[in-house]
Amino acid sequence: MIAHASQTALASTAAERPKRILRNFIGGKFIDGGTPFDIFDPATGSVHATAYEADRAIVDEAVRAARKAVEGEWGNMTLAKRRALLTRVADRIEERFDEFLEAEIADTGKPHDLAHHLDIPRGAANFRVFADAIANLSTETFEMDTPDGGKALNYAVRKPLGVVGVISPWNLPLLLMTWKVAPALACGNAVIVKPSEETPSTTTLLGEVMAEVGMPDGVFNVIHGFGPDSAGEFLTSHPGVRAITFTGETRTGSAIMKAAAPTVKALSFELGGKNAAIVFADADMDAAVAGLARAAFLNTGQVCLAPERIYVERPVLDRFVAGMKEKAEALLPGLPNDPGVTLGPVISEEHRGKVLGYYQLAVEEGATVITGGGIPDLAGDAAGGYFVQPTIWTGLPHEARVCREEIFGPACAIIPFDTEEEAVRMANDSEYGLASSIWTTNLSRAHRVGKAMEVGISWVNCWFLRDLRTPFGGAKMSGVGREGGEHSINFYSEPTNICIKL
Repeated sequence: MIAHASQTALASTAAERPKRILRNFIGGKFIDGGTPFDIFDPATGSVHATAYEADRAIVDEAVRAARKAVEGEWGNMTLAKRRALLTRVADRIEERFDEFLEAEIADTGKPHDLAHHLDIPRGAANFRVFADAIANLSTETFEMDTPDGGKALNYAVRKPLGVVGVISPWNLPLLLMTWKVAPALACGNAVIVKPSEETPSTTTLLGEVMAEVGMPDGVFNVIHGFGPDSAGEFLTSHPGVRAITFTGETRTGSAIMKAAAPTVKALSFELGGKNAAIVFADADMDAAVAGLARAAFLNTGQVCLAPERIYVERPVLDRFVAGMKEKAEALLPGLPNDPGVTLGPVISEEHRGKVLGYYQLAVEEGATVITGGGIPDLAGDAAGGYFVQPTIWTGLPHEARVCREEIFGPACAIIPFDTEEEAVRMANDSEYGLASSIWTTNLSRAHRVGKAMEVGISWVNCWFLRDLRTPFGGAKMSGVGREGGEHSINFYSEPTNICIKL
């Protein structure tokens, strides 16, 4: 296979930009090989890049390169030097900020301001967070009495797992990929990343950064492709891969779990959600409306933590609905770099079909459409994009399908309740358990209801606010394991006990 130093240069505008060529990155180099497939710009519907699907031989090559790194220079590197490299990765992402920003926008179609303030900064910050975390976490030490009247000392050391497979999603491609890669590398593992086939550009660009900062060959590898009978399946079933971390829909997580079972890999999954919010009558209503409108419609609703079910205490229902309607109708869809745009497209034509199918189903199930329910009327290049209207429903029963199945679009059902017990029961009546958001000024209720939620994270009077050292993950069908701070370090490392007879 032919190696290449870098990818196609990124131009400043879509009109000037040539199509990117996204090759697989293995052993510190971009290689030829694989079957080409198109990457679409969701804001226009046009092809903006070509990626190359990795076959089984390419995945095997990536595993060999990763294994060689763990057994060689990377595995023998001091912690101080490893941490310095991770910090340099963060620095280099920031130095090439505009290139990462352009690549992320081209793949996702999200508004410029959103990617500028969230995706790229957090992608860089993750490397610094875990470079610090690995240096500040201790392991346990115990002195024990022995049967012969002597002493023994037990202490634990952390060891890397080895080769880790990272399968990252399309909604926050750089942020959620680095959220996994950074702690895996901090612990001394080598990674093989399979980004979503929809959004591979920033992951590929990170390969250039790794080479530029002097990351040893094979520490960071990228393979492109799909799931079944493609790169995803070849990676998750490979006997040389010791752990798989995945963010995405529950059905895919289940398939990965089956593929990984024969080789008993460590698994960390953040899966789907049908998140609930509860608004009590004593809430700061302006704050609740602003917070939950952002929660429901940020990133066009393509956030795993977004509330698609909002339960509102009956006395304030009309006021809340009116406020949400006003916020939804103030969103401006359009091309990412157009002035004032606050709403991007959904990720693909297929996904738009899914979302619109739920819009139609809601009407069939008896919903009152407060706003939205269709496709916005856009002109120019945006007319070919995969846009949908922000949509709010009332009049649906808690048991309706659109209140129970994950839509992953800019839509929410608002349902009244009369008692705290009723609200808690409906919120927990789901096969999912990722997140909740509770709005109240009653401190006792805040603690009581927050604890009662059967979720991995329960927000009170806020949403999407989190200390990165805290545990993050889902309950029930929303995930396996926890990420964040020491929880990530514990997953990506193997504790070994050493017992010394004194």
